[in-house]
Amino acid sequence: MNEFDPIAYINEPRWQQSRYGLERTQELLERLGRPQDRLKFVHVAGTNGKGSTCAFIESVLREAGYKTGLFTSPYIITFEERIRVNGENISLDDLRDVTMDVREHAEAMAAETGEHPTEFELMTAVAFEHFARSGCDIVVAEVGLGGRLDSTNIIENPEACVIVRIGLDHTELLGDTMAAIAAEKAGIIKPGAKVVSWPQDDEGAMLAIEAAAKAAGTDVTTPDFNQLEIRPIEGALRPFSYKGVEYKTRLLGSYQPSNAALALEAIEGLRDRGWKITDEDVVKGISSTVWPARFEVVSVGPPAVVVDGGHNPQGAAVLAESLNDAFAGRRIVFLMSVLADKDYRTMIRSVAPLGAAWVCVTSPNVLRALSGDDLAQAVSEEAAALGLDPDIRVAPDFGAAMMLAKDLAGSDGVVCAWGSLYSVSLLKGVLEA
Repeated sequence: MNEFDPIAYINEPRWQQSRYGLERTQELLERLGRPQDRLKFVHVAGTNGKGSTCAFIESVLREAGYKTGLFTSPYIITFEERIRVNGENISLDDLRDVTMDVREHAEAMAAETGEHPTEFELMTAVAFEHFARSGCDIVVAEVGLGGRLDSTNIIENPEACVIVRIGLDHTELLGDTMAAIAAEKAGIIKPGAKVVSWPQDDEGAMLAIEAAAKAAGTDVTTPDFNQLEIRPIEGALRPFSYKGVEYKTRLLGSYQPSNAALALEAIEGLRDRGWKITDEDVVKGISSTVWPARFEVVSVGPPAVVVDGGHNPQGAAVLAESLNDAFAGRRIVFLMSVLADKDYRTMIRSVAPLGAAWVCVTSPNVLRALSGDDLAQAVSEEAAALGLDPDIRVAPDFGAAMMLAKDLAGSDGVVCAWGSLYSVSLLKGVLEA
């Protein structure tokens, strides 16, 4: 008999469809003995910065001596990185054992009700069961999509609820206004939890979050960015200060100190709830945080290579800020792949003034991928509208794209590969080959 493959089972195409609602997750976890009730949680929702903010919080908690769980998506390099305990990916053996138990209950549900849990519902059950078996003191859990009806929202008594910066994304499911989307994200807020939010740019979004907190009988804390001082990159570190305390982070994007400030407010909220975290733990935790594909300088060159997972207009805007900050005056070549259902034209416009050349490529094995030819056409049209005339090429695959981009950048230039988190592992594979 073939050995059970947990990754193939979870990624089974039949389970891939999105079906909003908590009923299946609740039923599946009920059959597993409600592992979530044996855990404490920090629950994180929003659009941009969820992963980085989760990583900062988890790193500080681990530095404080707590056994941590971290649940994030999508994965960047390996599937197992979505579920981590004390910074270590779940082992394939543990993933296999837990998934086999989850499968037994999932298939029983399907036989009895005709509904099998979806891919993300399976992932949530596997993660929470593994964290409970591992004896985690606290889990930092990232929402998959939205918040109110996301599978992770079976968390009933979180220690803290964190809302990162909200943008217009997944509008077909979450609503077509910032206020509507914020209301969905704020669905994670529960009575008794500390609530920390990015000071949302849109007034309606902020009002929706405040209304959800008021309904839960709590207040919203926001970081005070007037007390945030961001300094130029020093080698492989980004120094900054927040409320008079000096920090350094390995995450080099110009926006990362702001994400760190949000995480610092969440940590302060946990302290208020009795979690023992020293000032030294916080400084060390921020400095040791690692999070791939967020303005990650993977090679100093020549030419320098940056990999960034920015895949929506806000992500593109902060990418442009970071490139201006770190590589002002350098020749920049964009290597881009993107999904067809993203607002890629707005993304292109955000960074176009910085791009001397573009290499467009299709993400392989992704049904939603925009073709390299169509992307090149969009780049040409958006650049022309801005009065720009960059060199635009199309490559057949990521290996050829990286070689071409490096040639176009020259020895003193910068290759910025971006547009889709799905392509990061392919790009890193090409760079390591």
